Amino acid sequence: MATKEEVAAFITAEFPQTKCVIQEVGNRGATVTHAVGPNELRPGGTVAGPVLMGLADVALYVAILGEIGIVPLTVTTSLTINFLRKPAADKSIVAVCKLMKLGRSLAVGEVSLYSEGSSEPVAHVVGTYSIPARRES
Repeated sequence: MATKEEVAAFITAEFPQTKCVIQEVGNRGATVTHAVGPNELRPGGTVAGPVLMGLADVALYVAILGEIGIVPLTVTTSLTINFLRKPAADKSIVAVCKLMKLGRSLAVGEVSLYSEGSSEPVAHVVGTYSIPARRES
């Protein structure tokens, strides 16, 4: 297992380009936010799909690392997103992740994405991660 502080330090060191902020980690889940600015919008004044997908991917990674510890080569193998409604262009996006399965080699989780302050999800994501075999020392 890894603490919120350990996962946050790892993400900051290895992914300095991310604007994602870890709010919570643990209990087979994570909550991560992403501030929305002009660079995250697409024509029509809505949050771009790749921003939503990227946030969901980070939330899954954070939740998994919170359970298995810092295992950098844990990688996405599948990510499916359903866009449900237009996110607010002036609110942060909140990703709430719950792990559905955590095995030795695969983890499956779902992420609900919300515009900050809203209880209606803007997207739903299901993702699978491959966890590398642990080497005996």
